[in-house]
Amino acid sequence: MISLTDSQKIGMGLTGFGVFFLFFGMVLFFDKALLAIGNILFVCGLSFVIGLERTFRFFFQRHKVKATSFFLGGVLVVLIGWPIVGVVLEIYGFFLLFRGFFPVAVGFIRRVPLLGSLLSLPWISGLVDKMDLGIQTKCTGGCLTDLMVFSI
Repeated sequence: MISLTDSQKIGMGLTGFGVFFLFFGMVLFFDKALLAIGNILFVCGLSFVIGLERTFRFFFQRHKVKATSFFLGGVLVVLIGWPIVGVVLEIYGFFLLFRGFFPVAVGFIRRVPLLGSLLSLPWISGLVDKMDLGIQTKCTGGCLTDLMVFSI
C-alpha cells in the first residue's frame, strides 16, 4: 500500500472531484460553471499531490511550452465563457503534457486482470501498440524526466 501524506490525500480528493466536475460538465452539454470548477479543482489537486514546486517544474519546462500554453489557455478560455473551444484546447494540451506518461499507464493497465485481457484483443492491441510506439518515438529525452518528476 502506498502511504500518502495528508496534503496528498486532499490533492487526490480535489483531483477526483475535478475530474468528476469536468466529466459532468461535458455530459450536461458543456456547462460553463461545472467545467470551470472542474478545471480549478484539477489543477489545485495536482499541485497538492505532487507539490507546488514540482507542479511548476512540470508545467514550465522549456520543451513543454506549447503543451502548457494549450492546456492553461484552454482553462482560461473555459473561464472566459467558451466551453467547447476551451475543452478542445485543454484536451490537446493534456495529451501533449502527459504523452510521456501514457506508456507507463498502458503497461499498468495491461497488468490489471480484466483490463489487461481487454487490451490484448487483436484490434485493440494493434491500436494501443501503434499509439504507444508513436508516443515513444516522439519523446526524445524529455519524457524520462517528466516521469521522474511524478515519481519523486
